[in-house]
Amino acid sequence: MVEQTLTLSQDGNDLRAHLALPEAGRGPGLLVLHSWWGLNEFFKDICRRLAGEGFVALAPDLYHGATAATIPGAKLLRKGLERERASREIAAWIDYLRISPAVAGPLLGEIGFSIGADFALQMVAERPQDFGAVVVFYGLRTGTFPRTQAVFLAHFAEIDPYVSEEAVQKLEENLRQASAEVNCYEYPGTEHWFFEKDHPDTYQDIAAELAWQRTVDFLRERLPPQVPPQ
Repeated sequence: MVEQTLTLSQDGNDLRAHLALPEAGRGPGLLVLHSWWGLNEFFKDICRRLAGEGFVALAPDLYHGATAATIPGAKLLRKGLERERASREIAAWIDYLRISPAVAGPLLGEIGFSIGADFALQMVAERPQDFGAVVVFYGLRTGTFPRTQAVFLAHFAEIDPYVSEEAVQKLEENLRQASAEVNCYEYPGTEHWFFEKDHPDTYQDIAAELAWQRTVDFLRERLPPQVPPQ
């Protein structure tokens, strides 16, 4: 596995992302969108773990180097995030993956956490031609998904003040109206961020491991990490 920090220029600004490549050097491309804590070590490690499973994993740094460890700190970072700018930055990294020689296969996948799930669903709605598989963790977005060809996997907490049961049902309804295949799982006794090991107050190891295995199995089925012979 090889990892590195990538830099792109957009509108006079330097954009950065963390990239992890599988041992084979090529594989299906995955966009990893961090939660409101920022691109911290946990999300970089998610890229490493995905690379270990045969994927090319790229995580944009939407806060440009800033991270938070507390909810008040994360709220400040989230408040300062300009959605249109962040969307343009994510789109630039999608374009990067689409032309990268390291990426195998015609379609990308994406994994979004909390606010990153919101952006992931926005991207697949706006760019349906780019994605074949989408995974979201305890985050969602209202709206429709015209022309999507992706399949969806969603992980939600049972006890979550940020995500209502009605909103989850609406997401499922909108996806099914688009004829999309969707599997939603609710993890009993869990709270928002149950997957993130660096937040021990909400982390649930058994649920996190189950969600991870479901995610890897889903991605392997939908975006097989098979490298064509050279």
